[in-house]
Amino acid sequence: MVRWSGAVAIAALLVTAAHSEEPLPKRTWDELKAETLSRAERGAYPVFHIESADARAILDSIHSLSPEEWGSAWMKVGDEHFARAQTLEANQPAEARDEYLYAWRLYGMGGWPVATSPKKAESRAKAWKAFDAYGALARPRIETVTIPFEGKTVRFTLQKPDGVQRPPVVIGIAGSDLWRDYAAITMRSFLPHGIAGITVDMPGTGDAPLPGRPGAERIYSGIIDYVQTRPDLDGQRIIVRGESWGSYWAARVGMAEAKRLKGVVFQSGPVDAYFQKSWQEKAFHTREFLFDYVESRLHMLGVTSVDEAYQMMPMLSLKADGLIDRPTPPMLVIGGAKDTQVPFSDTELLLKSGSPKYAWINPSGQTMGRSVTVKDQWIFDHVIVPWVRARFSEAE
Repeated sequence: MVRWSGAVAIAALLVTAAHSEEPLPKRTWDELKAETLSRAERGAYPVFHIESADARAILDSIHSLSPEEWGSAWMKVGDEHFARAQTLEANQPAEARDEYLYAWRLYGMGGWPVATSPKKAESRAKAWKAFDAYGALARPRIETVTIPFEGKTVRFTLQKPDGVQRPPVVIGIAGSDLWRDYAAITMRSFLPHGIAGITVDMPGTGDAPLPGRPGAERIYSGIIDYVQTRPDLDGQRIIVRGESWGSYWAARVGMAEAKRLKGVVFQSGPVDAYFQKSWQEKAFHTREFLFDYVESRLHMLGVTSVDEAYQMMPMLSLKADGLIDRPTPPMLVIGGAKDTQVPFSDTELLLKSGSPKYAWINPSGQTMGRSVTVKDQWIFDHVIVPWVRARFSEAE
């Protein structure tokens, strides 16, 4: 197993990946600039809620695919908003909160999707700082919690609804390239319903203590242990929710912790066919990902070449690992029949295996079940929240 960090190791990763069996496609700078601006104008993944004028100005200051240029440019504008937030905090906390949040969005793009240079790593570190400052001013506030784990630590966010003494808890596992801070924003939608939210990185991303390997779901068992020690949280009513790749880990947690969970939400995660070389050969050539797909995936898996990724990914299959037929707590499976990121056959396999499940499938949906007419927030508000509330009500 290989885990590494730092500019030298990242440079080695890029060289190794570049010498794989075949060249992998990259956008030119002009193509990446145009695509990033287009996504900013649409508010599309991963350029969420960034003003198109800011995106244009930042992109105009970048002249190559250099990760150092990318990180520096986004970070420079993020610094401006962070400094403004600091001047507002004493007398205008609401305005300061919004400035910290916007600074976080800019820093986040500067470090996205993985720190392949010192400046990108610096921008990502500043994103955590800005998010913590935002969370301290948000109401209800967002708390960062650190707990020990196998000689290391696990960090996650915790937010509790006002006026509820012992709220039930949803543990949200973030995806492969939108980390726990991004997921925490979405999880705030649980608070008005009296539900607390924990958000945590999936293995191999953010500051997770383990790479993406079978058995890493024990990270979340440790969080369940912690929740059950807190007198201000209802440790008997816990649901685990995953997003995209995070759903894979949510399913593994459900299989490992069936007796301690009231439910699992699985949304467009990989199961079996996704992990096979025939699918990965297509996935590594995707243009749906904005950039650095290869670097992001190799970092997540803790490997240094595409060929090594092809060799180790089949061991992650829930079918090959003998888990697919294990009993689970009630599980809601969400997907899109036209998903191009994860084969829809994986969703079908999960539905046909193990314990009976609930399903919400969008016939015209892409990954996460989203489509032109059905947006992510609608699915969250109208599918996920009602199902979660129903499971917690049954458990009262």
